[in-house]
Amino acid sequence: MPKQSAIPTFADAFAYSLDAWQRSILFLDVLRQRGEQYEEHTAQTAPHVLNYEAELVVDGRKLDKPVNYALVRIIPPTGIVVDPLKRPFVVVDPRAGHGPGIGGFKADSEIGVTMKAGHPCYFIGFLPEPVPGQTIEDIACAEAIFLETVIARHPDSDGKPCVIGNCQAGWAVMILAALRPELFGPIIIAGTPLSYWAGVRGQYPMRYSGGLLGGSWLTALTSDLGAGIFDGAWLVQNFENQNPDNTLWTKQYSLYSNIDTEAGRYLGFERWWGGHVTLNAEEMQFIVDELFVGNKLAAGEIRTSDGTAIDLRNIHSPIVVFCSKGDNITPPPQALDWILDLYDSVDEIRAHGQTIVYAVHDKIGHLGIFVSAGVARKEHDEFASNIDLIDVLPPGLYEAVLEPAREVVEGRDLVAGEWVMRCEARTLDDIRALGGNDIEDERRFATAAKLSEVNLALYRTYLQPAVKAAVTPPIAEVMRRMHPLRLQYEIFGPSNPLMAWIEAAAEHARENRKPTAAENPFLALQESMSRQIVDGLETWRRTVEHLSEETFRAVYGAPVLQAALGIDGNAERPRRPARSHLHQALLETRIAALRAEIAEGGLREALARALLFVGKARGGADERGFEAIRRLRRAHPTASQLTLPEFKALLRKQYFILLIDEEAALSAIPKLLPEDVEERRSGFNALREVLQASGAVTGDAAERLERIERLFSLESEAVPFVARKTARERRTS
Repeated sequence: MPKQSAIPTFADAFAYSLDAWQRSILFLDVLRQRGEQYEEHTAQTAPHVLNYEAELVVDGRKLDKPVNYALVRIIPPTGIVVDPLKRPFVVVDPRAGHGPGIGGFKADSEIGVTMKAGHPCYFIGFLPEPVPGQTIEDIACAEAIFLETVIARHPDSDGKPCVIGNCQAGWAVMILAALRPELFGPIIIAGTPLSYWAGVRGQYPMRYSGGLLGGSWLTALTSDLGAGIFDGAWLVQNFENQNPDNTLWTKQYSLYSNIDTEAGRYLGFERWWGGHVTLNAEEMQFIVDELFVGNKLAAGEIRTSDGTAIDLRNIHSPIVVFCSKGDNITPPPQALDWILDLYDSVDEIRAHGQTIVYAVHDKIGHLGIFVSAGVARKEHDEFASNIDLIDVLPPGLYEAVLEPAREVVEGRDLVAGEWVMRCEARTLDDIRALGGNDIEDERRFATAAKLSEVNLALYRTYLQPAVKAAVTPPIAEVMRRMHPLRLQYEIFGPSNPLMAWIEAAAEHARENRKPTAAENPFLALQESMSRQIVDGLETWRRTVEHLSEETFRAVYGAPVLQAALGIDGNAERPRRPARSHLHQALLETRIAALRAEIAEGGLREALARALLFVGKARGGADERGFEAIRRLRRAHPTASQLTLPEFKALLRKQYFILLIDEEAALSAIPKLLPEDVEERRSGFNALREVLQASGAVTGDAAERLERIERLFSLESEAVPFVARKTARERRTS
């Protein structure tokens, strides 16, 4: 650590003053470059921050119901080889105030790790201005066409596209998957709020904003002041308000104090952060009424224009949820509590045939989920590399646990990356342990939602006609340009004549740059002052958040207000979508059919059943075991005839057979086996190899494996079939 002078000298003061002056000039020059970059970016027809070349596949503006979305194919960079037989990935970027490209913002990104794993990659982005009249439902229809196009372009791939939805795009993807489940392979939703009311007391105050503002009438007013257009800069402003110390000080101070090294990173991020987009009034009103304030998605209360209810339980594909404890925009309860809203138990998840895998990061922030290279090289890399493992997991709830590969001893040759992923079985109590609302909190939010409806109706009746009459499109455009977030770019941009001298002064400063020594006491004083400012802003944030929470709880927890708005004070559970009698009838029919098929099949079915029976004792799956299966399939041509979707269907069928009647399923295994003992032995050895890939088989799992070995009757040539199959039945199985 540098030794500091006890008493500052005149030389220290002079050196620091010169350094501070030069840094100030260079700081202003970076702001000038930012303004210039902003003007160039906004002047583009389709501005984005993708770090990859792309070719247009479908232009949403040319569809029957035009939208400002487009599907593009990402062109693999030099050195990246894409396997056309691997399932394609489709990355959908959030339209939440910023422009598109965050999923491919860096080389280490969702798009980057996808192509590194050999998958073709597509990207769904959007233009800055919406098509007049487009709705959220129109966008969903367009994205369905995009996915149909991707599927048609890859008819021989291993499976349907894996779709990644970031933040806002995540709930849009989930809505579409509930309406068109046949279009999807695995779904990855990153930093996506699906249960907007959920949270932990004393944390995550953004969920209170709707109630504290009186509901969604302010959204309608903002759209009317924009002449039917909602300015996405207001959404970005909401994000800024969550971190006042970073917004008002740290971001700028970090640039100023490290001006010689930080300019490139700062300008790169600001190119995306300042790329504000707009939405139609109808789009934004839907988002706020149905999702932010209404919280209707998980409750199954959103309907399409033809009356179809959007029920997330209709999704057939595996759902991967990635969230972080450090995310104050979409904390874990908002990302995961929709599971509690929909299901009473893991058995109910299984009954709907759903596979849900979640991963919780310890500290990364909301934006870091999408742009952090460390996250991309770890979580996103593992999900992309092991997406087929996730696709064949039996229905249930799992947590993805990542272990450093360097700590792995057994099966190390089966691990390709720097981490080993295993999916461990979880229960709903594990989700509850992350925190969430009690029934009183649910009533408070329900009260806020009801009051929002009342206030919106009052606004539309008494104020909206006058506002619409007063605001013309030119006036709305002027107000958009005057938004504080936009204005800061123009004030320091090239259009401001007061900034004309900065470029030449900055060039002179660079030529004569004299950074002060690290041990300069005035530099230490500067850092100390910065820390005090940050601490002050952080104290202010905590105070405001505490007051906001207590105000919300007091106002919307008042029994008088709840009674006046018709909130049932005796309700013992939150809203849940109605249980479908049709689903129950279909489930009973399916169970009866599976019971009749317990003794049907051959060696494949017997091995799948045995693998699931033994694996159940381990409570999850490991990527090493799946890689062992891959290698066995490549080594045995007859096994490779089974495609990945067929393999998935085989595992699911055998899993449900075990779930329905485990003892009957095990007792039937000898009926499925071939008469040849060597064929049985070869199959059993392959089974044992897969199970031992992730470590020695011990405990209950070892006992189960011994039972399977007895059922395979490897000690003699004769197989004690209870009912022998005919030669024709064996051939067809």
